[in-house]
Amino acid sequence: MARHHGPVLVDTNVIIECWRVSGWRALCGGYAVETVGDCFVETQTGFQKRRPEQQIDSDVLVKTLKAVHAVKDIDHAEAVTRDPSIAYLDPGERALWAHAIGRKDAWVLCGPDKASLRIGIRLGLRERLVSLERLLGDVGFKPKLDLKTPYTQKWLEQALAQLAQLEGK
Repeated sequence: MARHHGPVLVDTNVIIECWRVSGWRALCGGYAVETVGDCFVETQTGFQKRRPEQQIDSDVLVKTLKAVHAVKDIDHAEAVTRDPSIAYLDPGERALWAHAIGRKDAWVLCGPDKASLRIGIRLGLRERLVSLERLLGDVGFKPKLDLKTPYTQKWLEQALAQLAQLEGK
């Protein structure tokens, strides 16, 4: 797949992992990285449970994200009418999907949660699901630390194949 040139929507876990491997500035330097308010808030909670390298600086986040989108109740309602299981996602992922499916541009979504990936498959958006490893590779960033397995291209391909089979797609 060729390098993506549109917006990259990221969930909380991707932000945390990208921060952990010191790839955040590279990702935001190479892509228009966007998220939703719920994901932004989630990056700022749970500090007491995170190691120092996983502490997300909110000022840097604000300066480097292209956008942090507010998601309205109507967006959530419309998303749930498209796929009722969206209602059962974690708040950040639920808001991210509610925002994403209302967009008309060429976005991709990066988030390793299998329930979220399953939504993408069911909605016919499998080609818009990307791995953090691929995004970082496309901008020429090679982390010194290994990415955790769910952020790799191999894991994503296997997960999508398995979930598509379960969904009959």
